Amino acid sequence: MAMNKNVLKTAVLMGGLGGALVLIGSLVGGARGAGIFLVISLAMIFGSYWFSDKLAIRSAGAREVSEADAPRLYATVRDLTQRAKLPMPRVYLSPNQQPNAFATGRNPSHAAVCVTQGLLEALPERELRGVLAHELGHVKHRDILIGSVAAAFATGITFLARMAIYAQIFGGGRNERNRGENPLTLIAMAIFAPIAAGLMQMALSRSREFDADHFGATVSGDPGALADALERIEGWAKRIPMDISPQQATAYIVNPLTGRKLSFAGLFSTHPATAERVSRLRAMRAAASSPFVS
Repeated sequence: MAMNKNVLKTAVLMGGLGGALVLIGSLVGGARGAGIFLVISLAMIFGSYWFSDKLAIRSAGAREVSEADAPRLYATVRDLTQRAKLPMPRVYLSPNQQPNAFATGRNPSHAAVCVTQGLLEALPERELRGVLAHELGHVKHRDILIGSVAAAFATGITFLARMAIYAQIFGGGRNERNRGENPLTLIAMAIFAPIAAGLMQMALSRSREFDADHFGATVSGDPGALADALERIEGWAKRIPMDISPQQATAYIVNPLTGRKLSFAGLFSTHPATAERVSRLRAMRAAASSPFVS
């Protein structure tokens, strides 16, 4: 059921963001421009599917580790994947001192889980298990594909929208007279399309985090541990910066850019409020520990 829901989300996302690319193309170059931008959108889908893991790992500066390199981490991931009935993912370690983690890869058979050095140093065993179980939830639900496609489209729309503005400024006057187009329409689309794409990406990212929290709490058997880990990670993220692009930030369990001051934080956040996530997890723990009363 969860997989079907996420497949539907992926289809809606591809359609909406791909449509935005085609619309910008049609405004820039008519039917020919729409066709060119459609080809670009399909290339983005292919590229994000096949290369998202490499891009994410490279962005984190991570290296793959074996069981001999990190026995505690490796053993925990192996135990949780068996509980979740998933293939063993590749395990990566990032040198970043901010405690955080993410999962990547195009499907469960080609997945990778990456944690930062700061996470291993800051979290006790039970909280580390909760974080890793959460990341495996993204693998189980194929959220990685959704996130990578969203990031690729959002980046592409922003880039192409800027091209559209430049085309209007430096050559739009002549093209507008030939085609009878309103240049204000093109400029408005070039401004608002990236905003709409970003909002779609962020809203989808927030819903994925709630699902992964629930899965992680269930697999680890300790909702309170994941709640404690989220609070701890957010506290560290506010104090230790991470040099990463906003497009990659959606993959992490807690937004690594939490320390940055942003306006309209809730609307433009890639993650749900940590307080709300913690509240839901503590409610799960309370429900699990409450005796049944007939």
